[in-house]
Amino acid sequence: MDGPILPEQIMNEERAGMQDRVSLKEKFFGCIAGAHVGAALGAPVQGRSWQEIEEEFGVLDKLMPYERSWARAAGTTESGIERQKLLITAICERQDRVTAEDVRAIWNADLCRGSAEKVMEPFDIGLLAVANSGIPARDLGKYCDYAGQSNFAGFCHPVGLINAGDVKNAIRDAFELGQLYQASGSYGVKWSGVTAAAIAAATKPDATIDSVIHDLFTHCQYADVGARIDGYKYGYLRDNVPEELEKGLKLTAGCQDFRELRQAFDRIYHGCGVPYGSSFANEVVTKAICIVKMVDANVHDAIIAGANMGRDTVGVTALAAGISGAIRGSAALPKSFVAQVDYATNLNKYTCSKKTIAAQAESLYQAFQSRLLSINSLVAEMIV
Repeated sequence: MDGPILPEQIMNEERAGMQDRVSLKEKFFGCIAGAHVGAALGAPVQGRSWQEIEEEFGVLDKLMPYERSWARAAGTTESGIERQKLLITAICERQDRVTAEDVRAIWNADLCRGSAEKVMEPFDIGLLAVANSGIPARDLGKYCDYAGQSNFAGFCHPVGLINAGDVKNAIRDAFELGQLYQASGSYGVKWSGVTAAAIAAATKPDATIDSVIHDLFTHCQYADVGARIDGYKYGYLRDNVPEELEKGLKLTAGCQDFRELRQAFDRIYHGCGVPYGSSFANEVVTKAICIVKMVDANVHDAIIAGANMGRDTVGVTALAAGISGAIRGSAALPKSFVAQVDYATNLNKYTCSKKTIAAQAESLYQAFQSRLLSINSLVAEMIV
């Protein structure tokens, strides 16, 4: 029979647990590194079927050069990460949560149309032109033709990070900022809330993919967010988000690797024949969360799975790897991948920011610390 558990044993186990715990700063880095490396690895095969990827590469597991508007070095990211960089800049200037007006101001300050045309999508250029007018920033998304796509949902990781641990406010901010790209109430806005919620939940101490999924089912009913937010009614958004997530998780529960996962998903996601037909937000976010579940938030495995999934390989990979990195940090991510993406960014004369991945993550972390300091100061003032 085993003897009694002594207090020293308990203390040693607690110390070991603390040593294994991923720091919040590392979660920030893991999230941004996962998103940028994931987008870069998936970019050369964006929009292709998994059968085409398998025929050419077997398993795509390296950063590859590709050509889109111009010859891009291996590790070059694309339009989604440009949107993310602009969001990071806005948050870091504000040192707090941001509004749609804050982000619009960064668009106008940092985006040169000539460069933007090289690295962003045509609809981005159209939105930029409208942004220079005097209309409210939250009305800009009404002028995008693609209300359901993942142009924000796949890349709004910083919204979750500045709201680290605060899932409800992450959703609120995603609803606000998503209207820069899509009309209020669209699939794009609705699923952006899921992305932001997943990242915010992933930053909690000792978070797991199961705890993240629990938070999504708890908070992404959307009617719980409040009847009105800044004058906009959101109760009508309550529809099939939890049902679609549950369907995807059940469908892929027995999958052992990405090959089984992509075949399972082919049964429900096969839209084509329309612009961005493989990039609807519900498909991208559901696939990403199921990948994170299958790989147990291993950021390297998430990147390989997403890049070989076919269809929107950029959005799915950036999101799956970003959530994984926010849960478990970057330990599983090869440093050579990060270095290559930084190198390619430095070569990219069209990008809106040449900051390294580490510098962007550090800036976001410091912005969150500034927000935390303000909250703590208010608490200290108000508690008597």
